[in-house]
Amino acid sequence: MSEAMSDNSKPGLGNSNSAIRGALSLRRERDFSRSATLAGSLTLVISTAMIGSAHAEEVSLDTLVIEDGRIAADANPYAEPNAPYKAKRSADSRHVRDIADTPQTMTVITKAVIEESGKTELKDILSAQPGITLGTGEGGNSFGDRYIIRGYEARNDIYTDGLRDPGLITRETFALEQIEIAKGPSSTFAGRGSTGGAVNSVTKKASLDDDFSSVQAGLGTDSYQRYSLDTNKVVSDDLALRFNALYTDADIPDRAPASEQRQGALISGVFQATDDLEISADYYYFRGNDKTDGGTFLTDGKPDKRVQYVGQDGLDFQDTAADIATLKLDYQLSNELRLENKTRLGSTSNDYIISTYSTRSGSLRNFTGWQENDYLGNQTNLILDTRLGGMRHTLITGIEYASEDTKGGSYSVTTDSVSIDPYNPDNSSWVGSTSRNSAATDLNLTTLSAYVMDTVTLNDDWELFGGLRYDRFDYELWAAEKTNRDGSVTPETTYQYSDGFVNGHLGAVYSPWEHGNVYASWSTSSNINGGESDAGTSCGYGGLCTDADGNFSAAEPEQSVNLELGTKWNLMDEQLLLTAAIFQTTKDDVIEDNGDSYASGGHLNTGKNRVEGIELGLSGNLTSRLSGQFGVAFMDSETLDSYNADNIGKPKANFAEQSANLQLRYQATSQFAFGGTATYSSEIFGGQPDAAARTSIELPDYWVFDAFASYAFSPQLSLRANIQNLLDEDYYTAVYRGGSIVYIGDGRSANLSLNYKF
Repeated sequence: MSEAMSDNSKPGLGNSNSAIRGALSLRRERDFSRSATLAGSLTLVISTAMIGSAHAEEVSLDTLVIEDGRIAADANPYAEPNAPYKAKRSADSRHVRDIADTPQTMTVITKAVIEESGKTELKDILSAQPGITLGTGEGGNSFGDRYIIRGYEARNDIYTDGLRDPGLITRETFALEQIEIAKGPSSTFAGRGSTGGAVNSVTKKASLDDDFSSVQAGLGTDSYQRYSLDTNKVVSDDLALRFNALYTDADIPDRAPASEQRQGALISGVFQATDDLEISADYYYFRGNDKTDGGTFLTDGKPDKRVQYVGQDGLDFQDTAADIATLKLDYQLSNELRLENKTRLGSTSNDYIISTYSTRSGSLRNFTGWQENDYLGNQTNLILDTRLGGMRHTLITGIEYASEDTKGGSYSVTTDSVSIDPYNPDNSSWVGSTSRNSAATDLNLTTLSAYVMDTVTLNDDWELFGGLRYDRFDYELWAAEKTNRDGSVTPETTYQYSDGFVNGHLGAVYSPWEHGNVYASWSTSSNINGGESDAGTSCGYGGLCTDADGNFSAAEPEQSVNLELGTKWNLMDEQLLLTAAIFQTTKDDVIEDNGDSYASGGHLNTGKNRVEGIELGLSGNLTSRLSGQFGVAFMDSETLDSYNADNIGKPKANFAEQSANLQLRYQATSQFAFGGTATYSSEIFGGQPDAAARTSIELPDYWVFDAFASYAFSPQLSLRANIQNLLDEDYYTAVYRGGSIVYIGDGRSANLSLNYKF
């Protein structure tokens, strides 16, 4: 082992486990849990830690992370050993230090937390996290998973295994090891966007360690059925394959015939071509056939609980699809130098017709759309870990290429007859026809990026982080002739421009204590004019904006700056992580619409807003029997500048000033465990994320409680029960700016899942 690698233990926390830490931060993922030598070391250290805990042996068995003295082959390789609620590190190799040593608020939801929560959609998991709310789909942007992080749009800030995930689609969790939420502007890592943060989903990878298989079958209320398979086969010493499959079908609790039906698969493989070269690949397949619930609407300023309308048979549908292939090469050039290359080729689609009751006309209102995304991305990282000038440097240089092509259009709906009563609906009354229209927009966005990042260990107490990234993009949007809402006609137009932007991050970690540190960081991000690929020329939804003179290319990228001061503490033999941070994010040069979010007309770089707050977190083992994940955010927002002086001083829309999530799990016996989840959100106002909130449009705060319990009949067979929304709380998760669409939180539901390993 090189000098640099053997010195890896110092930075940050947990110096007591320096032998492990020296090997964990720098080497390839397979080295973390696949090496028999390292597994032996882990066993030794974990055994040492167990001496101090009278119940440690029970925990090891209960969590099923350690089996036969080594890490189980199907365990989350990024979680802290023997503490499955705590992630030790990010799966993104550009985060070169453990999460406890990274100067940024990062919430990581591990596989164990995901499974025991009983939530199966990325949308449901993220919306329960502090600082994250949902946005609605509408005519100006597509229906699909739409996230708002710390008050900023994030629907295109979704990544899988470190590469952008194309398209606005529904995302499932059956093939995920963990979900990583990096808070605050992160354009050095993510490229354009990521003002409030970015989400990285980490998929399950093939393992060379051992064969394993598990099947899971679930049944429950609301016609719930869910079946999944996870199987890994070591074909030879150098080749392994893994296959995950899913079929699920269920009504939306208390909202049938609204329903969800999904099929998915992830096949992955790893080939150890030489001692230094590893090749891995995966293919993700997903099909969703949903009947989406359009929710309710506001009556007298409050969500109308009496609305039972959930769409029409033969009319309403939402079909999503994804076919995404990824190839990764990982080459260890020397003990200090590693080359990593990822290539992704994917396509997604999202087609829908969602009908609601129009409070204005008293008739049927249709939201329709289709979108097709083709994506090609390539990312190359050269990672050097060495000593320069007497200090350890972990230096990353990289280049990234991305080509995104997004076509979008609508459906025509001809209604011959329909009966509309929102409170006593006949959901089978619609008679008519539909047809898919030609594309209305076609966006091609090509980006070439280069970046450099360095993490420098100055001495035993201080470590510095820094990075710079330059993105150069070519933007071309074709838009068909369009009749605007005011009756005017915008002729067929091609909008074309090129530009570039620079972003960076800088941080310092001071860790004079054995188990804790304090840090300060600065980071930036950029959003380009028209960067929300599904929005076309709908300026208010993040589509392309033009000013009164028709200018669009003159718009400067919106710039965001985050300042953060925090502390992280790794306690309980590194099985419990406590975090706290105060932050301030300021977004300047905001591009604003002119009051009509559907139109391309707007105001270039006239707005400015700010979000500041405190975020606290906890994850891991509270005792030998009690595990938990907790987060709470207290935030405040303000519009600082706008083309419309009336907006100044107003808060942001779809923004919860207080939000919290707590999940606890208690291991009562070696076979039986139980737990629950509590989620809180304060009131939110309607509107667009970057526009001042419409304070007359308000959703009430809510608490939601879930419960779960599991029993292991044997090491192979276990049963888990989940009850969602235990108290059957009426709550609402998102509101459109006019109050005509309000998303309803799921009602109470229950299910049983039988899991068998073989």
